[in-house]
Amino acid sequence: MFKVAILGCENSHANAFLSEVLTEKLVDDVEFIGVYSDDRTASEKLNEKFGVPVMDRYDELVGQVDGIVITARHGDNHFKFAKPYLSSGIPMFIDKPITCSIEDAVAFRAALEANKIPVAGGSTLAIADMIQKLKKDVAEAEPGQVIGGFFCAPIVLNSVHGGFFFYAQHLVQMMTTIYGTQPRSVKVFEKKDVLTCVVRYDDLDVTLTYIEAWKESKYVAYVNYKGNFVGEVFYPTGLYGKEFMEFYRLLKGEPQAQSYEEFFAPVYIMNAIEKSRLSGKEEPIEV
Repeated sequence: MFKVAILGCENSHANAFLSEVLTEKLVDDVEFIGVYSDDRTASEKLNEKFGVPVMDRYDELVGQVDGIVITARHGDNHFKFAKPYLSSGIPMFIDKPITCSIEDAVAFRAALEANKIPVAGGSTLAIADMIQKLKKDVAEAEPGQVIGGFFCAPIVLNSVHGGFFFYAQHLVQMMTTIYGTQPRSVKVFEKKDVLTCVVRYDDLDVTLTYIEAWKESKYVAYVNYKGNFVGEVFYPTGLYGKEFMEFYRLLKGEPQAQSYEEFFAPVYIMNAIEKSRLSGKEEPIEV
């Protein structure tokens, strides 16, 4: 049995992963031996529902687990929760946003690479069928045929769980999954509850539109081709099981699906968006 702890279990991912494994029997060789949250009530609710032991400290299972799932609501807690387990070299699932600051992203990536830790996670939207189809289509397109794209998603600009960063990675990682991790700049236009972000790659521009008043959990993804566009409005359903299986494959010793660069690129892009939002200027993205 693979022994796993969930750290930061106030996030919906914790409940979903426990349901997938313990209720839906997604896999039969994973045992959750602890859940932790700075909000102990969240841990106790999962204990009542699934019988998983409540941890008093997030570092108390160091050396006792085969992998950890980090799903804190505030991205600033992800690196903190990971640190005690880094020297163990165990696989980690890290929810979005991977972290909020560039400083933490640099240190976090260096620590993961130094300890050869395989990682999974980020935005669930990156593994949605529509996003994976668009990624494949763009990769197979003739040179010069792809001329841009448009994406739209809900946002909570002033979330207590990290403000703009709490939901922002969904849209950013949809873009990087399809177009790559090396955009060079972004310019943000803000009107009331709408952020329009023009992200500039070397040979095309992509528009990301965040709408705060859009409370429904639906997303828009379109790729613009010369003379055509492909995409749709879609609802992200059935993704938690697929996402857990990416982590499960790491437990079994399979290679990680994302490179470290792909994993951390959204942090740099989100910071450039926030900087442009505040400055009103086009800001460089240094990934």
